[in-house]
Amino acid sequence: MGGHLLGVFVFSFLNLCLLQELALAATTRHYKFDIKLKNVTRVCNTTAILTANGKFPGPRIVVREGDRLVVKVVNHSPKNVSIHWHGIRQLQSGWYDGPSYITQCPIQTGQTYVYNFTIVGQRGTLFWHAHISWLRATLYGPIIILPKRGVPYPFPKPYKQVPILFGEWFNADPEAIINQSLQTGGGPNVSVAYTINGLPGPLYNCSGDKDTYKLKVKPGKTYLLRLINAALNDEIFISIANHTVTVVEADASYIKPFETDKFLITPGQTMNVLLKTKPYYPNATFFIAARPYATGTGTFDNSTVAAILEYESPTNSTLLSIMQLPPLKPTLPSLNDTPFAFNFSRRFRSLASVQYPTNVPQTVDKRFFFTVGLGTSPCPKNQTCQGPNGTKFSASMNNISFALPTTALLQSYFFGKSNGVYTTNFPSKPIIPFDYTGTPPNNTMVINGTKVVVLPFNTNVEVVLQDTSILGNESHPLHLHGYNFFVLASGFGNFDPNSDPANFNTVDPVERNTIGVPSGGWVAIRFRADNPGAWLMHCHFDVHLSWGLRMAWIVLDGNLPSQKLPPPPADLPKC
Repeated sequence: MGGHLLGVFVFSFLNLCLLQELALAATTRHYKFDIKLKNVTRVCNTTAILTANGKFPGPRIVVREGDRLVVKVVNHSPKNVSIHWHGIRQLQSGWYDGPSYITQCPIQTGQTYVYNFTIVGQRGTLFWHAHISWLRATLYGPIIILPKRGVPYPFPKPYKQVPILFGEWFNADPEAIINQSLQTGGGPNVSVAYTINGLPGPLYNCSGDKDTYKLKVKPGKTYLLRLINAALNDEIFISIANHTVTVVEADASYIKPFETDKFLITPGQTMNVLLKTKPYYPNATFFIAARPYATGTGTFDNSTVAAILEYESPTNSTLLSIMQLPPLKPTLPSLNDTPFAFNFSRRFRSLASVQYPTNVPQTVDKRFFFTVGLGTSPCPKNQTCQGPNGTKFSASMNNISFALPTTALLQSYFFGKSNGVYTTNFPSKPIIPFDYTGTPPNNTMVINGTKVVVLPFNTNVEVVLQDTSILGNESHPLHLHGYNFFVLASGFGNFDPNSDPANFNTVDPVERNTIGVPSGGWVAIRFRADNPGAWLMHCHFDVHLSWGLRMAWIVLDGNLPSQKLPPPPADLPKC
């Protein structure tokens, strides 16, 4: 009898272990995006915008680390579309990265493409957005990656989690705006408002209570705010009146926590901050305000967006008195406060703990020095152009302005049909050296071409990104697809290869997928090329992206099956 009971106990115990294992096992999470035009009104202007499932911003995706994500995208719109899962590593799943004409051709009207990939070794906040022309102006949404079940956050568990997406609102079709700019060669029209979770807030004309996002909180609680800058062309300063936050994560990587009452976030960056509410009911409301950090010489949307932080009232009578109180306003840095931007960026450090180690490459196999900035292209004959001195605005890396191919780069590489699509001679340093941040050269013309860098699998890569003063110094948010990279150091002026590497941080550098190249300065990054495929690196100002400020890496397969890119899926869109 005792043996029988023991057997039952062992069987039950094994069953319990199996159930726990299943609970911890990865899940496949299915979503469907129906891409359609929808009339949306903001600041007294109704515009037909591109949406996913009729939502603006688009649907929230929630997964856990280790989950498989399957998103069926059906294009009902008259525009070609592709979706990029910004910051997802896409290990061995490069066919699903999403940038048009790089990893896929766009999904044409009436077509469907199923994105299918696994979240490996990442947790935090990322976002998805359209990656063709300027369609990401309205086609974007949050990706929330929770830790695996049973794995705690390395910071106090929040009472609630709230995604906060910053965007830009245009009173016209954004695609028409950039197309006109490319045709005339001049700068594009700028946005008319910024938005928080799709709403412009009370500081704009013709924008009232229903157009204002309200974050309702309780006293004495900790809220995890998942901040995303989905704006097209603007870095933004943010502050919450009379409140301090603790920054705990950047680009879905945990960092050493630090406190701040104002912060900067560039397009493409995400940030998790802990907001600890006041221990008592404050009898006031507070603005969450944001405005641009602008360093270039061009025009920009010089306006301020606000949401309202509102404490839940203990009594209805207090609530009535609150409604008459104007919200308290925060102090934001000045529009061109580059010292604040630089110092804020340098505060980020990886957690570098036993559980979350910092695997920065300690040796370098290949070094690259890339200048990033603006330039010009000749005006076509019999045409008047509105760029500098009658030219067309252009942008480049190492003076190469990247021309998008008409067939997808990854397909061309995979099937060995690169002839006529791209060349492998992207320069590892500027063709003609000059004083990058000093007096600019007289010749501002760029070279157009589809040139890539080819990397053997597992190459340790170091890249110095150097701003140039051609047509003015400017901060450039650079995003690398398919990888996180480590930010070793940054500085002002020209990078000095003899003295600056001595200050590189190879102990706990922050791990990111997007970094601002300082205005009139440089930043050094490092990554290991352990993900085969074709990977875009570009400025996340869409105006600069459209003008050609991008390049591509092709990372070759390794020797093991786990180091090879599988064949493309059957439903990969055709050009």
